[in-house]
Amino acid sequence: MSRRLFGKVAYGVVAVAAIGAATGFSIRSASAKGDLATNLTIIAPAGAGGGWDGFARETQQAMRVNRFANNAQVVNIPGAGGTIGLGKFSTMGGQPDNILATGTAMVGGIALNKSPVGFSDTTLLARVAEDYDVLIADADSPYDTLEDVMTAWKKDPEGFVWTGGSAGSVDHLVIAQLAQQAGIPGSSITYIPKSGGGEAIQTLLSGTTDFASTGYNEVSDQIEAGRVKAIGVAAPNRIEGTDIPTMSEQGYEVTLTNWRGYLGVPGLSEEDTATLIDLLKKTRDSAEWKDALSRNNWTDVWLTGPEFADFVDEDTARIEALLKELGL
Repeated sequence: MSRRLFGKVAYGVVAVAAIGAATGFSIRSASAKGDLATNLTIIAPAGAGGGWDGFARETQQAMRVNRFANNAQVVNIPGAGGTIGLGKFSTMGGQPDNILATGTAMVGGIALNKSPVGFSDTTLLARVAEDYDVLIADADSPYDTLEDVMTAWKKDPEGFVWTGGSAGSVDHLVIAQLAQQAGIPGSSITYIPKSGGGEAIQTLLSGTTDFASTGYNEVSDQIEAGRVKAIGVAAPNRIEGTDIPTMSEQGYEVTLTNWRGYLGVPGLSEEDTATLIDLLKKTRDSAEWKDALSRNNWTDVWLTGPEFADFVDEDTARIEALLKELGL
């Protein structure tokens, strides 16, 4: 891991604090005869306002509006790239009316934190959506293009402070890949993890950091308002409706997908697995969810079953290899 990665706290200490905080919420267990949708709990393994939180609350809203799950609630268990929430979730076998938001950041968090639990300690349900990161700077920053940024960074590898989501997240990996392509060692990256785009923007505006990598949907309104400037998007093509150039068209091949989906508790029966997948599919097919995709600039990438399992294995191998190559 980068020798100057801020915010890294001992796994066990963070776990105790996060799990203790989570006990203030009602994480319920369904009775053997109960309807899983009656008291569904959607766990976001991140703080309020972050990408996973937004994903979970959009799911909750679509379920409520369509009365798929009238009493669906969202619980936040933040920390360590989603692995604190994952650790808590892995102990919830027998509580099938709980689902956990997951995605690329958790893949990186498991590897980076050497998490004692992983996807095999849960039940895979579905991959639902994906989005891409954008690199931003304060509106008054002297850097307007990715080449401006990279030229200055190469001259002074330790002279800039970067921010984004948790260590090992897509935000972090985008910055690490940029460094790799510029020949800057991972150990020179000064990276301050934050819980979401809102916090990242505050560090830019206060001068605490120089650049942030975060989901476009989390900061699009701030870009449009002119509070921050967009330098490049880590996508294969420009985001529809924007004129933000991709990193690739600026000479840096960085196209990392930030996928999001859901997990079921360990030991989930085939019947309960099918029920939860059906609930998620009905939500995904609803007009409210389609509106959420549009508003958040998410892309529908629905995937379940063995194909989803294969995807998770491939994504895990890809990210583990990247982290190893970068010395993180």
